[in-house]
Amino acid sequence: DGLARIIIQNVGGKDNIKSITHCVTRLRFNLVDEGKANTEILKGTDGIVTVIQSGGQYMVVIGNHVPQVFDAVISVGHLESKSALAGGGDDAGTGEKQSPFNAFISIITSVFTPFLGALCACGIIKGVLALLTAINVMSGEGGTYNFLYSLGDSAFYFLPPILGFTAAKKFKLPEMEGLVLGLALVYPYLTGGDYDITNLFGIPVSMPPSGNYTSSVIPIILSVAFAAWFENKIVKKIVPDVIKLFAVPLITLIVTFCLTLWIIGPVASLIANILALVFSTINSVSPVLMGLVVGFFWQILVMFGLHWSLVPIALSNLQTAGEDIILVAMIGTTFAQTGACLGIWLKSRDKKIKSLAPAAVISGIAGVTEPAIYGLTLPKKAPFFRTCAISGVAGAILCTMGVKCYQMAGMGIFAYPAYVNSETKDASKMILVVIVTLICVVAGFISELLFYKDDAPAKKEKAAA
Repeated sequence: DGLARIIIQNVGGKDNIKSITHCVTRLRFNLVDEGKANTEILKGTDGIVTVIQSGGQYMVVIGNHVPQVFDAVISVGHLESKSALAGGGDDAGTGEKQSPFNAFISIITSVFTPFLGALCACGIIKGVLALLTAINVMSGEGGTYNFLYSLGDSAFYFLPPILGFTAAKKFKLPEMEGLVLGLALVYPYLTGGDYDITNLFGIPVSMPPSGNYTSSVIPIILSVAFAAWFENKIVKKIVPDVIKLFAVPLITLIVTFCLTLWIIGPVASLIANILALVFSTINSVSPVLMGLVVGFFWQILVMFGLHWSLVPIALSNLQTAGEDIILVAMIGTTFAQTGACLGIWLKSRDKKIKSLAPAAVISGIAGVTEPAIYGLTLPKKAPFFRTCAISGVAGAILCTMGVKCYQMAGMGIFAYPAYVNSETKDASKMILVVIVTLICVVAGFISELLFYKDDAPAKKEKAAA
């Protein structure tokens, strides 16, 4: 509770907070006036790794125990109504106006964060099942496989209703309406069979290239965004109070669903396919360049909280083509950071750094690199860019070797099963990923053994004073 009070006080007080949410390692604030925040005080507070101001958000990096700190901040500050995870807060309030790109990053973060853990868990289940069937430990026809695959695939198959629910919180639409819109998109009539889905009120309907909206991302987010605007700006103003309870959702759902099938869905699918084609084209022209660029810059995107901008593209690739190269290109990042932290842990004589290193290594193995970035490599600058270079080279090598990712899985070592092709049961690409990522660990470790230097003792003593 003490840390929570310090955070609230130094972000300008509860009245300066428009909304608050959190991701894996950070508290993410939307503040009325960031100038009122005492950034340097927060950076020097025990329990806080650093503070990042980017994308219209004020981010306090905590570490892996951020959920507990988030709960404490909400409780101590009585900020339930401003919790973005609970649908509170108002991004449209006073304060700095976000650019379109920053607004996009904010949307993606808010929509994916609430269920990212469950999504990764389901991905791990699918990946492990693919691995077990590939090495003939489990039968792909057996009951155990079928039950567990149902659990693992559920979060991906039903992405539209899940995203409909979380997007509704972001856009200030009643959650149940967002959920219903998502459920409608994956209703059995629309997913195959002998049902006529060629027209709606005589107007032709064009389904996505995959044939249905299961596992889709962009269409439902745009659909909910439109529904929120339509309901709050138009429908609520024209419907009499006496019938608002049922008439408002009735009008919103019918109009939004029709426009989604006629316009929003086809256009969104086209955009997603174009983006996927762009990355695929870069990969076909120069896999080395593709892997190098994504691998090198991934950590920088993470540093500013902008890595979310590539997540929908990767998910779209998995949904439309059944494979992805973006996740391949960035896989070396976690391991390069982990190796660097091991090297710094061994080489450094600084007690604070030595105390931070074990947690950073453990987090890195699990795929969470923020503790390593903000606690160890970025403050020294050179280690950070050495890991960028290592992960860039790893991305170039893997893309050159034709490695593909076949499902969304976990991070770090838990990402390995995602490189097993569940259709062909081919695990050879996963073996390549394991080899290259282990080389990343070794390269990161050796680079810091050779080049890492602590600050001069006099400088440390002066700082301590």
